[in-house]
Amino acid sequence: MSKTKRGHNEGSIRERSDGRFEVRVTAGIDFKTGKAKRISHYAKTKAEAVKLLHEVEYNIHINEMVDPTSTKLIDWLRIWLEVYMRNSLKQSTYTSYAGYINNHFAPAFPMLKLKDLTSKLLQEFYNYKLTEEGLSPKTIANMHRCLHKALKQAVLEHHISFNPCDAVNLPRNEKPQIEILTREEQERLMYTSYKFRYGVFIRLTLATGIRLGELLGLRWEDIDTRKSMLNIRRTLNRLPKIDYNGIGNSTEIVIQEPKTKNSIRSIPLMQVIINELQQWRNVQFSDSRTAGAAYNDSGFIVTNPLGGYIEPRTFADYYNKILEASGLGHYTFHALRHTFATRATEQGMDAKTISTLLGHYSVSFTLDTYTHVLDSQKHEEMKLMEDLFSMPTVPQHQSYPVVVTPAPNGFILNPVDFEDFTIEAENIQNGISCIQSAIAQKLTTVYPPSPTPANELVVNPNEFVIMINI
Repeated sequence: MSKTKRGHNEGSIRERSDGRFEVRVTAGIDFKTGKAKRISHYAKTKAEAVKLLHEVEYNIHINEMVDPTSTKLIDWLRIWLEVYMRNSLKQSTYTSYAGYINNHFAPAFPMLKLKDLTSKLLQEFYNYKLTEEGLSPKTIANMHRCLHKALKQAVLEHHISFNPCDAVNLPRNEKPQIEILTREEQERLMYTSYKFRYGVFIRLTLATGIRLGELLGLRWEDIDTRKSMLNIRRTLNRLPKIDYNGIGNSTEIVIQEPKTKNSIRSIPLMQVIINELQQWRNVQFSDSRTAGAAYNDSGFIVTNPLGGYIEPRTFADYYNKILEASGLGHYTFHALRHTFATRATEQGMDAKTISTLLGHYSVSFTLDTYTHVLDSQKHEEMKLMEDLFSMPTVPQHQSYPVVVTPAPNGFILNPVDFEDFTIEAENIQNGISCIQSAIAQKLTTVYPPSPTPANELVVNPNEFVIMINI
């Protein structure tokens, strides 16, 4: 057994009896004992061990030494992700943040110091990503959110005095075009799904709007047949594997709670769906009898013939076969979720209920996502207002009563249905002519009133009524 000695507080490499090489380093404090903490890593060859030792020592160094005048931006981002965020993020979010740091910020700013990042430089970087690399506004917004959190922590620790993210203008996020099956396509897909082993889950998704990861994470304990409820409590996804050095090249199945509290929800089930799930349970019992000892009752609802869970890519392949057999074009599995929301909106379900069933974080997000459906629905709803504005057709000729009162110098003509004017005339004929002209002029600017019936008028003994045709 050989050992490579190192200087004070540096790591060491020793060859084990099994032929592997052990890399030992000092990293921080063991809070249980109060002494320096020793960490071991293993490599197959000495060359791999030397490389690993340098990598681990570098990571330890940048984690322990944050000098505001010399620390590089990329080093701070990695410190922030590993020290502050690793235990507070879902694995999918951690993977996304690590991807932004390693695939976008690191290549663009490999040597830039933390203190030298400016809003202008960051704005130019986002502009480049949008126009030259074609990143979507949504991706840039997510990337920006990651950076903003990291730099906010740097401000709190007085490594920088200002968060340059605060002065950046992000590109407007254009609303993506969502895929929705028509009613006829939905019927064809559902009809075809009965011919396939996993068709019941196509129908379940169209009846609930759940996501693929939520579907595959369902266990029988999540079905409450007494209350006819489906409880969403976890997701099943394949994600990049995280080890000590961050994200590696391998992946793993991750079963975890949904990443937002809104996604943990209960969805009412129609009785027809409950019946079909019970029939599917009988399929699992049949699988168990056929497989015998090889069967593993995992407790999941969506299972392969041996009782194990099905991962997303495999189930997507099953879904595509059903889709192809239906004679439909390509629709992502997520299109089934959009189709559920669209049908619910078309059937008159209120937006708050739809938002809750889908697990959205706000009603406004739901309304914005399905505004195309709401537009057509609004046209239908506005038809209910037509009666209020369906005014009767105005006859071409109307007869309006005019009360005539004799006066010392002629007559005073008072049109009953037009109270804002009267006519004084030397004789009746001139008065009638003036009245007709005045009423005709008014009717060009106002909606004509209905004539008051002559028999409803009350006149003085010296007055009389004439009818004016307009």
